[in-house]
Amino acid sequence: MKNNINISGGQSKGLKRKIEQAILVGVVLKSQSAHQVEEYLDELEFLAKTAGANTVKRYVQKLDHPDSRYYIGKGKLEEIENYIETHDIDMVIFDDDLTGKQTNLIEEALKRKIIDRSSLILDIFAGRAKTAQAKTQVELAQLQYLLPRLRGLWTHLERQRGGIGMRGPGEQEIETDRRIVRDKISTLKQKLEVIDKQNQTRRKNRGQMIRAALVGYTNVGKSTLMNKLSKSELFAEDKLFATLDTTVRKVVLERTPFLLSDTVGFIRKLPHHLVESFKSTLDEARESDILLHVVDIAHPQYEEQITTVRNTLIELGVSEKPTLMVFNKMDLYRDRYFDKLLDTETRQKIEVDLKKSISNGLDEEVIFIAAQTGENMQALRAKLSAMVTAQYEVRYPYQSKKW
Repeated sequence: MKNNINISGGQSKGLKRKIEQAILVGVVLKSQSAHQVEEYLDELEFLAKTAGANTVKRYVQKLDHPDSRYYIGKGKLEEIENYIETHDIDMVIFDDDLTGKQTNLIEEALKRKIIDRSSLILDIFAGRAKTAQAKTQVELAQLQYLLPRLRGLWTHLERQRGGIGMRGPGEQEIETDRRIVRDKISTLKQKLEVIDKQNQTRRKNRGQMIRAALVGYTNVGKSTLMNKLSKSELFAEDKLFATLDTTVRKVVLERTPFLLSDTVGFIRKLPHHLVESFKSTLDEARESDILLHVVDIAHPQYEEQITTVRNTLIELGVSEKPTLMVFNKMDLYRDRYFDKLLDTETRQKIEVDLKKSISNGLDEEVIFIAAQTGENMQALRAKLSAMVTAQYEVRYPYQSKKW
């Protein structure tokens, strides 16, 4: 089964609308535990669901290092092949990035569509991109992902580059495609630079107002929180990457106005070229005065999610900004982890101990809320208002920003 490579620059339309049946494949390497890989596969299943696929089965294999040809061992590949022959499977999704050669060889063996984690995320981004900026960023990331894989995906051409008797149409054709992709990448980067300059001009026109940015892992409730604070109606749903385009709203708390922005969520194993492509979108976080780091406290791996977000913020150079850690979804936490037979006093004690434990382990300001129900939102507004006022006093000590 051959890959259909689109090098014309046309925007990907994402996965088909019909629900496709998928198998997930993960590999436990020396640096990982089986439990860790299962968590990654949980997230991969959520990604597949977001893209429009239904996960039917998982396969996990322990390896010292990935196989150079099939990523997994030949025996595991045959096991997957036997399962596919007796079940209605449309695609196989790998939790790690595959080379072009590996993708091609696995497709030939399984006769099914092969997708890796990066291409799945790119597919979701392509389906969610609405503005010219988001579409350009996604297309750039897709081409940067494709470029190093071109050679492996051209295995239907028997000729390889270099060597006596190996020159000819094969080399010329793949080199032509490489040049087309590189030229397109260059054009898209120039286009993004123009869009970025326009955004910078737009940000300058906002005047001398303090800026706060919502950052965090994907699907932690940033857009819901934005709606509550700004009294707006942004798109929010229980899927990954519901927000791609940065949205900015003016918010007034205790007669103090400031700008609040909602940014794209982060995720583990986020493709580096995707981070690079979306850096202009993340400029809102880079140029903000305050960060609201939103955390889904009900998620079993919320601590690892915090680490992922912090590492991304360090990469963006914004980790030292004043930060308020907003632990969201306290209502969902109680539903998931509190025994229904517990009395009210015991529940409250457990909750107090939990909050104390989390607060003691962090350097940042901390607050616990449930944005969906409005729980503790008044306390959040008070904390945020105090942080905004403090920033005004530092930046504009001689100007009043009260309405």
